Amino acid sequence: MKVAISTDGGFVSEHFGRCPFFTIVDIEEGRVTSTNNLENPGHQPGAIPQFLHQKEVNCIVAGGMGMRARGFFDEAGIQAILGVTGKIDEVIRALLSGTLEGGESLCKPGAGKGYGLDKAVCDHPHEKHDKCKH
Repeated sequence: MKVAISTDGGFVSEHFGRCPFFTIVDIEEGRVTSTNNLENPGHQPGAIPQFLHQKEVNCIVAGGMGMRARGFFDEAGIQAILGVTGKIDEVIRALLSGTLEGGESLCKPGAGKGYGLDKAVCDHPHEKHDKCKH
């Protein structure tokens, strides 16, 4: 399995499309076989799902994404686990142990606009959401 984690400064990025990097983790037989960082190719509609599909990614982990982006990932056959926060290393450990919990997307409509360009952070709620297991 190949997992992409939206990454910003060693943490899961709150908005997948505006993260500087994706941490790509290859997992085989319950262990990490490789980890590398790919620079975000740019936040254009459908570009990131296509980019990650070409890299043979099966799953994306992010804090949030909009409904349109979720549709693009579904079309590409890439599972999206949203509502994830925390350090990348902790997320990888949770993936390996099967305990990674997703939930509601942290993005609300329009929250990502300007993130990384005009704003210092997204306008995401900071309260905890109900979690569901994936």
